[in-house]
Amino acid sequence: MKQVAIESKKGTMLVDEVPDPLLRAGGVIVRNHFSLISAGTERTSVQKRQEGMLAKAKANPELVKAVLQQMKQQGLLATYKKVMTRMGAYGAMGYSSAGSVLAVANDIEDFVPGDHVACAGGGYASHAELIFVPKNLCAKIPSGVTTQEAAYTTVGAIALQGVRQAAPTLGETIVVIGLGLVGQLAVQIAKAAGCNVIGIDVDKHAVALAKSLGADAAFSRASLSLVSDVQSFTHGYGADAVIITAATKSNDPVQIAGELCRDKGRVVLVGDVGITLPRAPYYMKELDFRLSRSYGPGRYDRSYEEKGSDYPIGYVRWTERRNMEEFLRLVQQKKVGIGKLTTHVFPIDNAVEAYRLISGKSNQRYLGVLIEYPQEKHRKGSQHEAVKKISLAPSKGKTGALSIGFIGAGNFAQASLLPHLAGKNVMLKGVCTGSGLNAKNVARQFGFEFATTDPKEICGSDAIDAVFIATRHNLHASLCAQAIRHNKHVFVEKPLALSDAELDAVVRAYNASLKHASLRFLVGFNRRFSPSVRTAKEFFAGTAEPMMVMYRINAGFLPKTHWTQDPIEGGGRIIGEVCHFIDTIQFLTGALPTKVFAQSLSLKGNRTQSDNVAITLRLSNGSVGVITYLANGDTAVSKEFIEIHAGRKTAVLDNFKRLELYEGGTRNVHESSVVEKGHKTEVEEFIEAIHTGRDLVSFESVVATTRATFRILESLETGMPVEV
Repeated sequence: MKQVAIESKKGTMLVDEVPDPLLRAGGVIVRNHFSLISAGTERTSVQKRQEGMLAKAKANPELVKAVLQQMKQQGLLATYKKVMTRMGAYGAMGYSSAGSVLAVANDIEDFVPGDHVACAGGGYASHAELIFVPKNLCAKIPSGVTTQEAAYTTVGAIALQGVRQAAPTLGETIVVIGLGLVGQLAVQIAKAAGCNVIGIDVDKHAVALAKSLGADAAFSRASLSLVSDVQSFTHGYGADAVIITAATKSNDPVQIAGELCRDKGRVVLVGDVGITLPRAPYYMKELDFRLSRSYGPGRYDRSYEEKGSDYPIGYVRWTERRNMEEFLRLVQQKKVGIGKLTTHVFPIDNAVEAYRLISGKSNQRYLGVLIEYPQEKHRKGSQHEAVKKISLAPSKGKTGALSIGFIGAGNFAQASLLPHLAGKNVMLKGVCTGSGLNAKNVARQFGFEFATTDPKEICGSDAIDAVFIATRHNLHASLCAQAIRHNKHVFVEKPLALSDAELDAVVRAYNASLKHASLRFLVGFNRRFSPSVRTAKEFFAGTAEPMMVMYRINAGFLPKTHWTQDPIEGGGRIIGEVCHFIDTIQFLTGALPTKVFAQSLSLKGNRTQSDNVAITLRLSNGSVGVITYLANGDTAVSKEFIEIHAGRKTAVLDNFKRLELYEGGTRNVHESSVVEKGHKTEVEEFIEAIHTGRDLVSFESVVATTRATFRILESLETGMPVEV
């Protein structure tokens, strides 16, 4: 399929051929008919990418700080490669579209194939022929409304939410400052609510359009009599509410809004403007300043937008989806007109010209700019044939090289796994991600032969020998089992599974594979491959007595809304992160965990509360490991710190950069300029193990580590030690 994309480094626009999206639970596949370019937002996005590196750095000081921190930990070269990879990627554009439903997930009852729907959301309602959209970001288009009109629904919901925040009542006077698309729609919506409406803009054409769309009055911002004109219109009282839909770095809209409002009036900010509240008008009039959050309640809430959890109508009358539906109803009843707003329609093949238009490279006036998509003719009852695989150039690997497939290629995989495959005796065959655009990006940047959105194209391919799995945690176990059943060597990022049932399924698949294949299987517990950890283990070689290992992790705060904290998708920090440290202790002691006991700072420990936890591990050879996992520490303290004691020897490892070895009253110090956690070595040794057939990490070990994390959660819940 075709999709509009923007290159991050230079802001270059293109129409790319990418794999079709994969149907997932909780949503639908939609064939777009039209999508709306949000001129202000998308023009700014292009302009920011076209700025030089210095300008980008000045505009993003927090990002610069993060890059400098990466350089401090990982070194200049590794950080440079990571930044260049991110800069070379292509991003999706668009967040408002309309089309017809092609396919529906099994858990969806709201829609059926053939329904016409309006779609919303960045990363979902993109400028692409086909899109996957979660159900709460879709609204059925009522009869009498065309898909061209419905393509405005997201912007219409933004305008509607702004009007709702103004809390208009019949007969009040509402001023709308900024008469772009959102402003013109807000004018009509406020008028439909029974208000007297005044429009204000710097552009005389926008002022005239607002009058033609029903504004009772409209004025130029440049008018010297603007304040007196509004006072005259309102019989000397001032406006009851002012809605700011302008886009400017200036504070002028906020300043003039305060002057135009009556005593105890309301000012609602929808647009992107400077926000410095002038004290005099806002204080003297005791004005109410409000912010309007995009499409409405549910916006930025993953449980609502991605998982389909609705808010009860008795408590939240207007959600973002209900706002979308109401906007469509207003269009159906002709209370909001779209016809005069559309100035340009570009076919998808000419989409780059649309961006030339909104970036000012054309002298044409514009307002509503639409992208139109060709419609395939299908027989009734026929199925859409998805194109989930796009071929690129053949891999440059040598004959006899190991063929690699990758499933999941987010920031971590691109920074910590994929670069270490370069130059090895491998052929990069295929890469699969949930986004066709991202799959094509990764394939192009790292040299894969094909890109896909369907994991079956990787696991089921006879041309692929080994599969790397770096998706979100909830997919690890099922993809591992699938790859094993197809006789693939497997490298899977941690955690291996999120439950005993998932882990049991992997164990069954692995045990069945032993009957007809000798597969190498590795979980991404990279710390055991760190040079400093290996040096520490060698230091204690020959020590007969058990070890005492104390491992402190200053993990830092992570909001409960983060996907890794979700018990379904991420499993929480115990399963998702503490597994690393259990494996490291296993490696150092050479023993498996047999019993765990955990206590948390929280009164009732669970996956989202156990961010501050102390864990005691009993190991099979009598060793003891103590893990202190913290989210409440200061960021200036190093992230990981390990102390090992045994046989009158001590090793102290500070954040994989400084290793101190104590024996016989003397100290030997090993220092590194960068944090080296073993990612490169684990990838190299996994490839080598497949080529040579040697064992790497026992399957029993990775299963024991995973089981131990489940028992830690059980211990937190019961307050008792638990056998692994």
